[in-house]
Amino acid sequence: MPRYKLLIEYAGTFYAGWQRQDGPKTVQGAIEAAIKAFCAEEATLMTAGRTDAGVHARGAVAHVDLALHRPAAKICAALNAHLRLAGEAIVLLAAEQVGEDFNARFSAVKRHYLYRILNRRAPPALDNQRVWWVPYRLNAEKMHKAAQILLGRHDFTTFRAAQCQAQSPVRSLDRLDVWQEGEFIEIHAAAQSFLHNQIRSFAGSLVEVGRGKWSKRDLKQALEARDRARCGPVAPPHGLYLMQVDYA
Repeated sequence: MPRYKLLIEYAGTFYAGWQRQDGPKTVQGAIEAAIKAFCAEEATLMTAGRTDAGVHARGAVAHVDLALHRPAAKICAALNAHLRLAGEAIVLLAAEQVGEDFNARFSAVKRHYLYRILNRRAPPALDNQRVWWVPYRLNAEKMHKAAQILLGRHDFTTFRAAQCQAQSPVRSLDRLDVWQEGEFIEIHAAAQSFLHNQIRSFAGSLVEVGRGKWSKRDLKQALEARDRARCGPVAPPHGLYLMQVDYA
């Protein structure tokens, strides 16, 4: 049975996250429905990252096994047509046939995320539900310097959701950069894997640094406390984007 790798973009605003659920609309459910409409197959997608409700993606990756033998480009075009007809805010950017040893989740070696903050007095219009609006002034340079404390291998208990199902809170963080582009502050994070709400927890705590309520030392102490209660406010989901997944 051929296996296809899918590169996916979606606006998470309209979905209760990636994972299929009974009732609420999800990204996985919408794509699987498009597959069924296209070739009448009850397929199950495996993804590299199960995003939460409201989280967006510009480069999500999934794989699917289909009995249908068609060129990957034709499958991509057909699924996009069905997604468009269904009014979904989901697009397949590309598709390719891969070997049976490829697994969108377990073959991934690095995941890249972006968190976007609109830092101005006026609320967003064009970017509504696409950014976290923070109306008070932030110091992006201080946020970046503090963020470097979090790099490396740590116990990130402070920065993971209480309902996180990962067996261990220990992760290796490869990148956490913060910079400002005009009215926008961007936080770029990269690691092989992340804990539930880890990046949104980072973003909320770094905003506390940027507004002057926390120092670098406060962030370091929060990390070392290994205590969820020491985390800053968790940033909202709509500023978060899954940008890219790397494979060896």
